[in-house]
Amino acid sequence: MLLVGMLDSPYVRRAAITGTLLGLAFEHRSVSVFRHMDAFRAINPLIKAPTLVTDDGLVISDSNLIIQHMEDLAGRSLRPAEPAARSRDLSLTGIGIVAADKAVSVEYERKRPEAHRYAPWQERIQEQLHTALDLLDAAAAKGELAAGPVLRPADIAAAIAWGFCQFVIPDHAPRNRWPALAAQAQACEALDIFAQWPIDRE
Repeated sequence: MLLVGMLDSPYVRRAAITGTLLGLAFEHRSVSVFRHMDAFRAINPLIKAPTLVTDDGLVISDSNLIIQHMEDLAGRSLRPAEPAARSRDLSLTGIGIVAADKAVSVEYERKRPEAHRYAPWQERIQEQLHTALDLLDAAAAKGELAAGPVLRPADIAAAIAWGFCQFVIPDHAPRNRWPALAAQAQACEALDIFAQWPIDRE
């Protein structure tokens, strides 16, 4: 299997960490959807990161579907088996994904020329980002997010979202506003599995 995409993407990083924790063997290739567009197009004409190329040559383009495929291959999930805990993990994982999504949106909006920015939209995505961080911080404060010894998808999604915020929009995510989430993410980043897949700062 081949996982394609830069590790500055929270989606690529979540897939890489999840696949490794599931015990799967795969090659990772750092290809940028911006700087290496032609090279990425040759792998996936949709030019979407992450991309997974399966052993039989199929291309899977969405990170959630990539992780689903990885779980299918591994015959297991990182989610807890108990129904209530599993549902809670799904809920928190979704919040972590929203936090990453909105952080990406905030960063892209900041790249627009000033004349093409729409203030109400910028305010909306910033509010969505902050709401997601509020919810993750509350969950971390209650011990619902952890940094091991067993990592669940929600733990991974939350830590990666926070790390991405600190990487691209630290002014929108001050540590003192969300201290429990910041501490959980810092503890995750200290783990070997996160160190194996660090944010690509090229």
